[in-house]
Amino acid sequence: MPDNDDLMLLIAAAHASGDIARKFWQQSPETWDKDAGAGPVTEADIAIDRMLHSDLLAARPDYGWLSEETEDGDARQSHEHVFIIDPIDGTRAFIEGSKTFAHSLAIAHKGRVTAAVVFLPMLDKLYVATSTMPASLNGRPISASTPNPDQTPTVLATKDNFKPEHWKSGIPPLERQFRSSLAYRLCLVAEGRFDAMLTLRPTWEWDVAAGDLISQRAGATVTDMAGAKPVYNNPHPQLNGMIAAGPPLHKTICTQLA
Repeated sequence: MPDNDDLMLLIAAAHASGDIARKFWQQSPETWDKDAGAGPVTEADIAIDRMLHSDLLAARPDYGWLSEETEDGDARQSHEHVFIIDPIDGTRAFIEGSKTFAHSLAIAHKGRVTAAVVFLPMLDKLYVATSTMPASLNGRPISASTPNPDQTPTVLATKDNFKPEHWKSGIPPLERQFRSSLAYRLCLVAEGRFDAMLTLRPTWEWDVAAGDLISQRAGATVTDMAGAKPVYNNPHPQLNGMIAAGPPLHKTICTQLA
């Protein structure tokens, strides 16, 4: 099946990405800031991006390409399939020597993600899913949580998401936690270790494409801030935020948002 073939390709590419990342991790890689306050980048990000661009497009020359570390253009818009890649998601965590950075690799077909891999090489965690296959972690099926009504749901988010102006009637009873990588946050929801994740600002497609499908295929509801299902390979590759949680909690969060 095409989705499974694409998944095998992404898994191999994710492991190759991890091999490169390990060589730079905690070795003080060269680091610089991107233009327009877009955050830091390291020589590891660039090395992985170049490898993925070469290997993946050699295997699928008819696919388009969208990556955080490759200059974007109009060419991908003419392709039904497109790679959506973040060579290192959580670059700040990588620079700090944390193990919670991830490689996020996805393939979208006509705007919908069909194959997805999120790999954390330093934690040996491989999350995968396709549009026809349930999500798994290291080959084990995973599922999103459904917290009991008397529990305080755990939510992965930055502090800014809990400013009062984002909520209709004050900040709801949610226990906030944080991980640098958006892809990893989505996978932790898929795994059921946390009840939800949310980001209430414009979100780059490469940060969330893979984690979106993995979380969905684990039973979570994943939408933008307005409750719409994300569509990928947009001319400007940003989404209107993202919310992921089990269906009851997702509905509650959307209802309470301003």
